[in-house]
Amino acid sequence: MSQQQTFIADIAIYTGTDFTQTFVLEDIQSNSLKDLTGYSGCSSMRRYQSSSVAASFTVDFSNNRTDGKVTLSMLASTTLSLKTGKYFYDLVLQDNSGSKTRVIEGTVTVKKAITR
Repeated sequence: MSQQQTFIADIAIYTGTDFTQTFVLEDIQSNSLKDLTGYSGCSSMRRYQSSSVAASFTVDFSNNRTDGKVTLSMLASTTLSLKTGKYFYDLVLQDNSGSKTRVIEGTVTVKKAITR
């Protein structure tokens, strides 16, 4: 069984604006960039771990999947409907064999944008 580590990353989203955050993942066994070839991903945020999904992120991978880059994004039309406050999110990756791993988790602070 391989050793897994979940990275903690807190993020902020401003209502009515596009959100994008890119993460660079490393393979902890080889201490090199994680090869994300063949992986898919899903990510969502909830007010509480037991509540329904408040919003889902779009998960994209870089064209060169060997560089370990994965990007979470959300359009302004989605962030506009979010209520301000604290949420929780995670990013789960699934490999070719169907094995799922939570690689990132943290809190999302949703704030009202000042300039509208």
